[in-house]
Amino acid sequence: MPDTQTQSKFGGAGVLAALVASSALAYFWPVFTETIDPFRLNPNGLSGLVVVTMFCLGLVVRQDELTELRQRPLTVFLGVVVQCTAMPVLAWLVVRTLGLEGNLAYGVLLCGCVPGAMASNVLTMTARGNVSYSVSLTSVATLLSPVTVPAALMVVAGLETGSEVFKPAKMAVTLLLTVVVPVIAGYWAKRLSSFMRNHAPLLAPPVATVALLWIIASVVAGNRDRLSQVAISLLAGLLVMNVLGYVSGYTVGRVTRMPEAMRRALTLEVGMQNAGLGTMLAATLLGADSAAQIPTAAYTFGCMLTGTVLAAAWAGRGNVG
Repeated sequence: MPDTQTQSKFGGAGVLAALVASSALAYFWPVFTETIDPFRLNPNGLSGLVVVTMFCLGLVVRQDELTELRQRPLTVFLGVVVQCTAMPVLAWLVVRTLGLEGNLAYGVLLCGCVPGAMASNVLTMTARGNVSYSVSLTSVATLLSPVTVPAALMVVAGLETGSEVFKPAKMAVTLLLTVVVPVIAGYWAKRLSSFMRNHAPLLAPPVATVALLWIIASVVAGNRDRLSQVAISLLAGLLVMNVLGYVSGYTVGRVTRMPEAMRRALTLEVGMQNAGLGTMLAATLLGADSAAQIPTAAYTFGCMLTGTVLAAAWAGRGNVG
């Protein structure tokens, strides 16, 4: 991961503020001009931005920060299992409770089934949590996503939306090419290139941040008319899902007697899903203007807000073991 100074510039409250500003600009862009709209991207454009983000993740992963994976593989495995089970179940409960159907239901379920977000690593540092554990969780969950995401959707989304929407084989290939390959490529690019080793910690975080902001801005631009019609109940459901994700992570960490720093890392990792990836999957499988992207964009706002607040609250308590 990048050094403390770099993370402080591009993590937490800074990313949240940039997210609000860029999304607002995307929403009101037609007021300035309708000749060209840089925020509206097709599925290939969204896929390209996800590739950039995942490549940056590979660049910032350091060997010494994967110590938890080498020394405590069962602990890392437990964390990934919690995320891959608790979040899909919570997403399914939100869909059933609110009676959502079609693409909106699919979008909520995608939020629950994608792996953890890269931002969780930054906020774990802010929260004085175990950063190496957080990085290990993100890395393993991301690399396993071509298997775990289709499998989770086969259980929840396949039952909820029908086989005509759920395409596990296509999704697995998409995740392999846009997530796993770029992460591995980024990791080895840094190991084999002295330029990457020297400059990646400084350049990768802001590049990944810009890519994520552009993904969400594209969703806003593509759904300007629909965003004003989003039900408060949907936003409330996503918030409950996010908070219960945090509760699930912390509870498992406490029951298994993890140190407090690891509990904080697991909490943020479980609750903060890679909704940018979910947005790309929705666009790829359902079309660039699909309403399935609305829940994924909303969840990105929500988890950045709650994660920043939670990390700040923990940071105020001082160092932990």
